[in-house]
Amino acid sequence: MTSRSLYELPRWMLAIGPVVILLAVFGVLYLTSPFGDLASVEDASMLEIVWMLTVIGAIAGIVPVAIGMLWFPFIRELDTRYLHAFLALAAGVLAFIAVEMTEDMIFDYGVEVEHTMMAVAAAALGIGGTFAVMYAVSRWRQRTMASAEKSGLEIAYLVALALGLHSIGEGLGIGVAYIQGDATLLTLLVLAFVMHNVMEGPTVVAAVARERTTPPLRHFAAMGVIAGGPVILGGWIGSFAQSNLLAVLFFAIAIGAILQVLIEVAELIRFDAEAALTRTTTATFALGFVLMFLLEDVFTDVVLEGLLIG
Repeated sequence: MTSRSLYELPRWMLAIGPVVILLAVFGVLYLTSPFGDLASVEDASMLEIVWMLTVIGAIAGIVPVAIGMLWFPFIRELDTRYLHAFLALAAGVLAFIAVEMTEDMIFDYGVEVEHTMMAVAAAALGIGGTFAVMYAVSRWRQRTMASAEKSGLEIAYLVALALGLHSIGEGLGIGVAYIQGDATLLTLLVLAFVMHNVMEGPTVVAAVARERTTPPLRHFAAMGVIAGGPVILGGWIGSFAQSNLLAVLFFAIAIGAILQVLIEVAELIRFDAEAALTRTTTATFALGFVLMFLLEDVFTDVVLEGLLIG
């Protein structure tokens, strides 16, 4: 099916298509129970562990991001006002992720670091350094651009990078659960991250939807790997180099990147509109934040955990 014929599909089909695919993925995971027996982990070779964590990371990271990116044709056809609302929704998703990672960084890893000042220094360096570098690069890019128009594709890559840095933290949890042979926890984490990361797909491509021409498919593939692929890297690190201080640094880097990306998204909206903050964008920003809270803290912790335990 060509991209042109894809846009000719009914809008309701473009809207629910990714949901149907997501449910199919959940069905396959439920029926096959791929993580049901981890008894042989202790006897597995390094190569076998790396390969299995690569497969698990792809399922938890790349696959759901790719599914979420399938909403692009639907987003592409939105009116400018609604596109701005979707960008604000994406910003709300990013803001929730930043808040959640701050909580994890402090209470799950930071308090476990032997020297508190080292944890504080790692957090400050990660957040401040990443934000400063990305901000300087952004300002340099704007000064050297031939056109004053903001590039949605460039911002989409920045969003993918920020989400990718955050995905390393997800992989850390997967790697630890796998190496400990905890199949229940591993399954719960994978299901949670699939639900979580499927929302990252439209978050990545929302900025591209405002471009006059659709970028080549290779850009979507690259952004999907950048956003979801680091789950694999995090899994490797979590299984072979478990370090609370390293986890604090990774989370801090991701938080700093997200803060800069939020500024970029606001400027992207303001470029097309009189103001970035309107009733519509404020409402959809809040909706994105609440939606991720419901998916992450309510649906995952209550429903999925109940099903696994039961």
